[in-house]
Amino acid sequence: MAADFAICLLAWFDEHGRHDLPWQRNRSAYRVWVSEIMLQQTQVATVIPYFERFMARFPDVSSLASAQLDEVLSLWTGLGYYARARNLHRAACVIVERHQGNFPQEFATVTELPGIGRSTAGAILAQALGQRHPILDGNVRRVLARRHLIEGDLTTTAAQARLWQLADEQTPDARSRDFTQAIMDLGATCCTRSKPACARCPVAEDCGAFLAGRQAELPAVKSRRGKARPQRHTVMLLAQAPGGAVLLERRPESGIWGGLWCPPEFASADQARAGSVMLLGQGNWPAAPMPTVRHSFTHFDLYIEPWLLPIAQAQTVNRVAEPEASAARPTVWYNATRPTQQFGLPAPVKTLLERLVRQSFPNRTE
Repeated sequence: MAADFAICLLAWFDEHGRHDLPWQRNRSAYRVWVSEIMLQQTQVATVIPYFERFMARFPDVSSLASAQLDEVLSLWTGLGYYARARNLHRAACVIVERHQGNFPQEFATVTELPGIGRSTAGAILAQALGQRHPILDGNVRRVLARRHLIEGDLTTTAAQARLWQLADEQTPDARSRDFTQAIMDLGATCCTRSKPACARCPVAEDCGAFLAGRQAELPAVKSRRGKARPQRHTVMLLAQAPGGAVLLERRPESGIWGGLWCPPEFASADQARAGSVMLLGQGNWPAAPMPTVRHSFTHFDLYIEPWLLPIAQAQTVNRVAEPEASAARPTVWYNATRPTQQFGLPAPVKTLLERLVRQSFPNRTE
């Protein structure tokens, strides 16, 4: 069955698979690696423009390793899951320092790099070097769960072990590069999470879920029926100097937007008022609210309430260390009207600053 599955899938891939993705051109371990990291929890159509901009600026691992992290993060703005970008930069530094700038070719060595697990390592080595390694990303997990009628929670140790066993059994020795792309393409274009296109699936006749009419219920997902989507709220203080510079501070490495730059955050407008005194010695509160910004994460919605606080001049910030931190957060006065340095900004913060520029300088021309 495994041999027949591979034969049918590869025949389908030859005619219907994706053969001209940017990372498939001028194929190298570096280009495949960057694409695989970007593609984690992100669709191909979204990744392509980010990948092309990233390659234009960082054509090789040495240029990536020598870059400032803020520049790397700035090119990642809008792609989300920013820990991927930090790990990509860290791994590039490791490759330059320990491997003379050459992406390692041994599976165990690849999995030691920051941000690279078993499946990602296998996908990189299979697609870049043609090595035979099973993979188990979300698309492959879904294909195997339906094909073999695997029920229940797929994140359990037992389910993961069974899925890895099946992935290994069905990965052929020949054309492993094409098979790796083919099974990912099958999950992305036919065996989709909702409304799978079983009528044009090349292996539907051998799929347990299709034959049992259960493709809509497998793999099992935790029901959120009746549960409201979680919401979080935050207040951002936009302290703005006359020339347009806005106070930003670097967020902690952990948590959402780790390592990125944001306006100071507070739980409420009252706390923002007190914070302005502590940060800037701003005794009065001529701040004005701006329209709320909504940003959706995977598991919750964030509502940002911005307060604009005009100040006389950009000044030294009295940022004391927080209880859980060993040092105060770095701060910078960032002029969004004419930024001279690249900073990693979360997408909603970038939108907020662009809105502030239009509001503060309505007659400004590029």
